[in-house]
Amino acid sequence: MPVELLLTIYLLVFLYGIVIGSFLNVCMIRIPKKESIVTKGSHCVKCNYRLRWYDLIPLFSFLILRGKCRNCGEKISPQYPVVEFINGIVYVFIFLIKGIKIESLLICLLFSCLLTLSVIDFKTFEIPVGFNIFIAVLGVIKIVIDFGNILDYLIGALCVSLFLLILYAVSKGRAIGGGDIKLMAAAGLFLGWKNVILAFMLGCVLGACIHVIRMKVFKEGRVLAMGPYLSMGIFISALFGNEIITGYLALFSL
Repeated sequence: MPVELLLTIYLLVFLYGIVIGSFLNVCMIRIPKKESIVTKGSHCVKCNYRLRWYDLIPLFSFLILRGKCRNCGEKISPQYPVVEFINGIVYVFIFLIKGIKIESLLICLLFSCLLTLSVIDFKTFEIPVGFNIFIAVLGVIKIVIDFGNILDYLIGALCVSLFLLILYAVSKGRAIGGGDIKLMAAAGLFLGWKNVILAFMLGCVLGACIHVIRMKVFKEGRVLAMGPYLSMGIFISALFGNEIITGYLALFSL
């Protein structure tokens, strides 16, 4: 494929990513407040100035307005451009790693969902069920594309989530949250059983290491939101799971 065409495709992917990132910001802010993400127009949180279309251009509007409301001058949270940029650049990264195909688009949508639910769970210790349903829908699409391995995906939906459900019952909800169980069930439907087990193990290791650092440095309590760490594991597995598992098994054949 010509270099010019590739660059054009990646530019379009980035632009698509930052547009989706703009919507993610809406979800991150409104869903915890139980506000509509569809019917309520975008507005300044201080003066309620209704934002026009030219105030909502991802990244560029923030730069043009110098991070301030056009009407009252209130500072706009840097979360908006940061989330938009991260979503756009990760979309490009996914397409670079996986190639230009349907699976790449599915992983992009998976990342956006995981990013949003992670921010919400980090703030509220709750994963809205809509995110898990969305991941499950992506999983069904993945099964349709790779129907020959349907059993792997169906087992994936149960193998980790069933273990967590037993843990939930034994600990009476103290060891794991119901949202985490649903998340791993939906992720298993997308990843398959091998990769969802890897995702869970990665999530646990990352959660333990990062939260210990947060406890030591930032004096955080012992209670942690597992959603962000499980999401890291899910995303890593979606991108590199097969390579990680193959490399690990190769160690035993030396």
